[in-house]
Amino acid sequence: MTPAQLACLADALETGHILLQRGGTATTAVEATIKVMESSGLFNAGIGAHLQLDGIRRMDASIMEGRTLRAGAVAGIEQVCHPISAARLVMEKTAHVLLVGKHATRFARHFKLERQPLSRRGPASPSKRNASREAVTATGPQHRMLQLYQKMLGLETVGAVALDRHGNLAAGSSTGGIAFMLPGRVGDTPLIGCGLYADSEAGAVSMTGLGEIIIRLAVAKEIVDRMTGGASPATATRLTLEKLVTRIEGGAAGALVLAPDGRFAIRHTTPRMCAGHCGKTGRPVVADRFR
Repeated sequence: MTPAQLACLADALETGHILLQRGGTATTAVEATIKVMESSGLFNAGIGAHLQLDGIRRMDASIMEGRTLRAGAVAGIEQVCHPISAARLVMEKTAHVLLVGKHATRFARHFKLERQPLSRRGPASPSKRNASREAVTATGPQHRMLQLYQKMLGLETVGAVALDRHGNLAAGSSTGGIAFMLPGRVGDTPLIGCGLYADSEAGAVSMTGLGEIIIRLAVAKEIVDRMTGGASPATATRLTLEKLVTRIEGGAAGALVLAPDGRFAIRHTTPRMCAGHCGKTGRPVVADRFR
């Protein structure tokens, strides 16, 4: 992780903390925190999101608030600086949970969200197209996907979880997907219960990692379910990630987990995960490794 990424993360944490101190909701704090990272260009989200094979930047995001279990998400959205804001609008302005593709983009334009310029890069070079073919061949696709993900470490999905003074939890996540992804591919980020989940009676979770793995175990919901059964954030996260590694080859994932009483866990199976926390003191603590 670079010093710039860690500094940006600290700024994002401070932004969310100030909102909570002023009486803002957990949902607002999560959105604001993620927007800082989407705007930075330092992470695989917002203006820093990966381009797909055809040279287009398509992004996914989701947000969930734990009091009423409302959620909103977008997948394959284009030309938006803040996909997390589009996800919140889906949650608050529609009766739906997930909007996809050109319809999600049109929805964001209707609400006049800040737009990104069109990417100027053309379709992928022959070498990248060949790499992509290798990634999706019938011989060992999961292994190839894991190799590609490992090369991307440091350019991960961004996410946040928050607890407000009213005892409400929220979780959010935003991503540009993975390198060499096929147009139309959707990972765990916009899938409620996979990339994130929030229940103010149990816990809030935001995931990062290889979506194809996280989806298959619905990881975020499993962590929350374990907390519903009485497990602490640390225990619920550890047991779920151990299951991920045991059951699925290359279980590359990381989790931010927060309980209604303020206990939290940051844990990952990858070598590093740029993350942090900000408690009552307001001083952000950031690092690139947690255990």
